[in-house]
Amino acid sequence: LAFSHQFFSFCSFISPSSGHHIVGYFSKEKNSLDDYNLACILVLPPHQRKGFGKFLISFSYELSKKEGKVGTPEKPLSDLGLLSFRSYWTEVLLKVLQENEQLSIRDISSRTSIKTEDIVSTLQALHLIKYYKGSHIISVSPKVVEEHQKNLGNKHRTREIDPALLKWQPPPSTPEKLKYR
Repeated sequence: LAFSHQFFSFCSFISPSSGHHIVGYFSKEKNSLDDYNLACILVLPPHQRKGFGKFLISFSYELSKKEGKVGTPEKPLSDLGLLSFRSYWTEVLLKVLQENEQLSIRDISSRTSIKTEDIVSTLQALHLIKYYKGSHIISVSPKVVEEHQKNLGNKHRTREIDPALLKWQPPPSTPEKLKYR
């Protein structure tokens, strides 16, 4: 963990027999006026496509949960960034929909700390939401969720973070602290 006046940086390490090696990092604004929970993310090339990117994304959302906030990555996302986040959001949303039958988009957002706009765009990409009479309606059956889960497979499941082991004291968010120096 490193920090500057405006950002925290979080690193992920692996510990093979030859010692600790950094696999990637992400940075997070201390107080984002735009609800960004992740500013920059990097997984080093030898460790890409092994789930570390989604692990770091998941970690950023666990921090948001500890802060009692919803979050979104800093925009605009690169093509690869959108693929990575969409993959994470899909996995999380399908799990929530599988466990709960009647949820609103706001309910899902408060449970996952994913911003409503990201939930809507992901559900649209999965064809699990309809726009009806001025509102977005989640249109899904357990069978449809199961089909999407099957399509995900186990290949790139997010590495789990145990929230009970996460010790995080969110920064104060008073208006005085939000001013950049």
